Amino acid sequence: MKKALIAVIVVVVILLIIVGKGIGTYNNIIALEEGVKAQWAQVENTYQRRFDLIPNLVSTVQGEANFEKSTLTEVMEMRSRMGGTVKLDESLMNDEAALKRFQEMQGSLSGALQRLMAVSENYPDLKSNKSFQELRVQLEGAENRIAVERKRYNETVQAYNTTIRQFPTNIVAGFAGASPKALFSADAGASVAPKVQFDMK
Repeated sequence: MKKALIAVIVVVVILLIIVGKGIGTYNNIIALEEGVKAQWAQVENTYQRRFDLIPNLVSTVQGEANFEKSTLTEVMEMRSRMGGTVKLDESLMNDEAALKRFQEMQGSLSGALQRLMAVSENYPDLKSNKSFQELRVQLEGAENRIAVERKRYNETVQAYNTTIRQFPTNIVAGFAGASPKALFSADAGASVAPKVQFDMK
């Protein structure tokens, strides 16, 4: 009788330890997933900031009568294709192909903005415009913030993905329905170093 009671107590204690570990692991997965979502929101905020700066930039540039209209039109068309706001649907985190398409669209907008800035160098009146200079600095800052937040998002996702794939956490992750999140990848052409040319006149 005494041995049976001890055996029952040992089994109960082992079950409590296993259940406790499982609950702790589940809570850790949830905390990591919430961290991914929070970092995703930061990425969204930085893209939105850039998106909101574009109309001010275009208005300032339009004041320069001789400015190349095709470059300006390209920027506005890219912005309008994205809709009224930058809303990163959380389903993008779970779909690598969809995230890649979103990233390509953002890359196209970045390219159009870079061309706009490059073309603006040929317009002394525009370059000396204080509003344009401030907008340029803000856009450069927005691009830097985007890069930083994407890096932080990738770090957060890496920690989450690693955790849910490790044994025995992967067992709890399977029961919890946790699945790996997609990472941002390098922009197209990022592996090619830019050519630096100085205009020596």
